[in-house]
Amino acid sequence: MRISEELKKLKAFHCDDRCVLSVYLNTNPADPDQQQAAWRIHLKSGLKRIDEYLVASGDEKELTAFRSLKDRVMKEIEDKQNDLAKGAIIFAAADPEIWSVHYVQVAVKTSFHWENQAMTNELEYMLQAYPEAGIILPSYSNVRILDTAMGRVHDETVYEFDSGLDVWKEQKDIKSSIQRGVGGHTDGFDLRLKENLDRFYKDMGAVVGNMKKKRGWKEVHVAGEAELAKSFSSILREKPESCIHKNFGKSNNNHVIQKIFESR
Repeated sequence: MRISEELKKLKAFHCDDRCVLSVYLNTNPADPDQQQAAWRIHLKSGLKRIDEYLVASGDEKELTAFRSLKDRVMKEIEDKQNDLAKGAIIFAAADPEIWSVHYVQVAVKTSFHWENQAMTNELEYMLQAYPEAGIILPSYSNVRILDTAMGRVHDETVYEFDSGLDVWKEQKDIKSSIQRGVGGHTDGFDLRLKENLDRFYKDMGAVVGNMKKKRGWKEVHVAGEAELAKSFSSILREKPESCIHKNFGKSNNNHVIQKIFESR
């Protein structure tokens, strides 16, 4: 389920008594306050404060419900401790059940809530800053598509370009000749290669359009060498949110997302 769809369901959920545990946990290893996995201490102390409050209130029903969720939340995060990103967000309720877990690559301020509804405000702000978006990285050899939300890649698809020219691998300087636009005996070859690449991009444009609709992307961003980024952007039915003239090559996904959204 897409995060935006899940958010709608969370916002619509209410219970008569307090039954929803909302956890926002900063797990960013680069944060000076998170050295030595300090998130463990913050998680335990935050949940302990709610537990102590419920004990003092004398509401056994709420206390029993909370403790079952507390244990599940702690186990969830402990089990994922080697794969934590910058933050963890969890919404949980027992009856009726809610179990919504998100590991995000954006800054999270640690907080804990025990209410009759999910406390989604911070999640909504994050989703506005890092919405569900497709990042398209066209190159001479492939088109790389990142399905992202909340600063994290949820899916990556790579479509390889088949030039249709048998001598592709034999011509060591083809890319440079295309980029330079030089004349000579390679002109006919370069023209055919460009035509095939244009057809490939046109097909990929249709793929991106279908993905945007199916996956609920709010934005599409294109990034690559100037000529390729402009060429791919021009074939899209809807103008992309941004067209960035930068070749990310084999940059890791987190770096790509950060640079794309910094440039918005």
